[in-house]
Amino acid sequence: MKKSLILSLIMFSGIIICWGFKDEIISRSKNISGNKKEKKSNARELIISIQPFSDISQDKVNYVVNELKKVYSKVEVKQPIPLPGYCKNYDKSRYRADSLIRYLKNRTKEGYLTIGLTTRDISATKGKDADFGIMGLGYRPGNSCIASLFRLKGENRLEKLYKVAIHELGHTNGLPHCPVKTCLMRDAEGKDHLNEEKEFCPSCKATLVKAGWALK
Repeated sequence: MKKSLILSLIMFSGIIICWGFKDEIISRSKNISGNKKEKKSNARELIISIQPFSDISQDKVNYVVNELKKVYSKVEVKQPIPLPGYCKNYDKSRYRADSLIRYLKNRTKEGYLTIGLTTRDISATKGKDADFGIMGLGYRPGNSCIASLFRLKGENRLEKLYKVAIHELGHTNGLPHCPVKTCLMRDAEGKDHLNEEKEFCPSCKATLVKAGWALK
């Protein structure tokens, strides 16, 4: 009789302990789940900061801004600043794109991507050519890039400027050049193919959507 009573008490105590342990597991699971949700809600999308240089007019800047806002929700525009003289090339005829990017990088806060806009000619080293004229430049990945209107021709020059800008912003988000001819990440290869470029291909689009782009 006593043995049966003792065994019953032990079993009852075991049940209580198990239920307590189960409650603790559920409680901890809820806390872990809550922490994950909290971390997700605290995640902040990068802000695209448009930095016009003083040579480009406001209407041209507005065009690029309005187009970018169609595909990315967080875009802000800074006040125009002068092009830094020390960024000019050896004969003072062009501005070094890599120097301009470094200049913009030093002015870019954490959580931002800066795209500089200019009408002046810009260049970069390409192969044996130390001063190759280009439409834009962006490091992959990076937090700053540059786009120039200087080499863009035709009535749709501003549309082309937007395409150059979004191409360079794609590089800052880690996208390489794309082999798809109609993709905005197509390599210019020294030529203007911008009229053939329509949108990001599915692969490039997927990468940017993960980075917070509201691409349709």
